[in-house]
Amino acid sequence: MPFETLSLKSEDTISTLTFNRPEKRNALSLLMITEFFQALDEVAKGPAQVLILTGAGKAFCAGMDLRALRDFPAQTDEDIVADARRTATLFRRIYAFPKATIAAVNGAAIAGGCGIASLCDFTLAVPEAKFGYTEVRVGFIPAIVSSYVVRQVGEKRARELLLSGRIFDADEAQSMGIVNEIVEPGKLMPRARELAYSLAEMSPVALLHTKRLLLKFTEEELDRETEMAVQASACVRATADFREGLSAFLEKRKPKWTGE
Repeated sequence: MPFETLSLKSEDTISTLTFNRPEKRNALSLLMITEFFQALDEVAKGPAQVLILTGAGKAFCAGMDLRALRDFPAQTDEDIVADARRTATLFRRIYAFPKATIAAVNGAAIAGGCGIASLCDFTLAVPEAKFGYTEVRVGFIPAIVSSYVVRQVGEKRARELLLSGRIFDADEAQSMGIVNEIVEPGKLMPRARELAYSLAEMSPVALLHTKRLLLKFTEEELDRETEMAVQASACVRATADFREGLSAFLEKRKPKWTGE
């Protein structure tokens, strides 16, 4: 089916899903998230054995579209919780996707975009790619991704990344285990397809059951932690600091925090 914010192409046993809002650095709008779910359903039900995720233009994904978030009509508490749960469900869908996934990070992967990149089974990146869980910079919290980050890099390093909101490069991301391989820009997609074809040669039943087993190791903990993260995310969305951080970011000024 055609999409407005994504491009989905399938050939042989490989599907490639491209975030296609280059003018917005592929930021996640509500429509894009809705189409993302639809695309994942289509690939899950289709013949492809491997899914590659990448971005159009110079960025992989810059996280949530903050302008769209600010312009969204006034939300009730229930709306805010539902919005947080939608993001949590998307992240879990990627993490638990039944087929092998490869993130081909062609540029900046920031906030939610960094989460998507790190949730895939394999993460390839160009040398100039930038990463960061930057939510605290705008008065928000990296709640939904936090439990995954702790598992990937360890609690001490996760605290440093999530509390500082700093940007780090592909070399550091690889040293922490967030990136599997650094690939020269012109070779990123050929390398992603090469890896995808090698995975497609494996038994799809074996890959499916391996992923299911790995998920079961942490499934109950993730369920509990995700619900905690949803509630924490919704709580912060209702604060004055969140509203100020959002406005300051969009107005390109330094925020004036009130601690409320």
